Amino acid sequence: MIRTIQTTEVTKQIKEMCIEANHFLTKDMDDALKNAVTTEKSTLGKQILNQLQDNLEIAGKDMIPICQDTGMAVIFMEIGQDVHFEGGDLEEAIHEGVRQGYVEGFLRKSVVKDPLIRENTKDNTPAIIHYEMKPGDQVKITVAPKGFGSENMSRVFMLKPADGIEGVKNAILTAVKDAGPNACPPMVVGVGIGGTFEKCALMAKRALTRPVGEHSEIPYVKEMEEELLEKINQTGIGPGGLGGTTTALAVNINTYATHIAGLPVAINICCHVNRHAVRVI
Repeated sequence: MIRTIQTTEVTKQIKEMCIEANHFLTKDMDDALKNAVTTEKSTLGKQILNQLQDNLEIAGKDMIPICQDTGMAVIFMEIGQDVHFEGGDLEEAIHEGVRQGYVEGFLRKSVVKDPLIRENTKDNTPAIIHYEMKPGDQVKITVAPKGFGSENMSRVFMLKPADGIEGVKNAILTAVKDAGPNACPPMVVGVGIGGTFEKCALMAKRALTRPVGEHSEIPYVKEMEEELLEKINQTGIGPGGLGGTTTALAVNINTYATHIAGLPVAINICCHVNRHAVRVI
């Protein structure tokens, strides 16, 4: 049975989610940061983590964005195949939601219309939109504003199959070490392994929206996530890049089938706020 959803409802939800994601952390991220304060071994690291907690409290109380870089809006649309949209173009409805959220929410507008001419669009559009069809009659929307301090630290490695699992681990550790303080740690590390050049990057981006502490269902991947988190936290980069034992809060890895001649690996790093909001309509 076909279910009809008005595109105006999509606009409304995305507007609210842009504002929500820029002012409040998801519960898993909030819990992870609070836990980090108790486990951090460095005195300076603890001090920085406590300052981050103060920042989050002020942001929520006074409705000030968690970070001055309110990001480029990345939207994941998981659309049930039994859904029919009415009321206008879906893509324009999504952009309109971002436009309203950033303008009416007084969020910083950071998007330029052309990558070389650099003229600001003044409403943070266009958004980056990813669509996925699913069974059913619901639409799951994930809004993930992505700041570019951490985005600029992301990497894609086109490894050889012979590099194997150790090559993959080395690539991830290399990306994190190269990022250092520039990714505003403690960070969340999203990883995509397999597919093609663009598929692994998309998987890495999507991995950032997985709740902290929720591991891959594939046993060897779960082991990799745990091992790499431990190794990353042994680098000494620490909170704010000023030293400590909490460099990352999570390593989330997604995998996909790939070609016999390739081993693509993407690492998409996110800063300590790792903003996203999720709703189902």
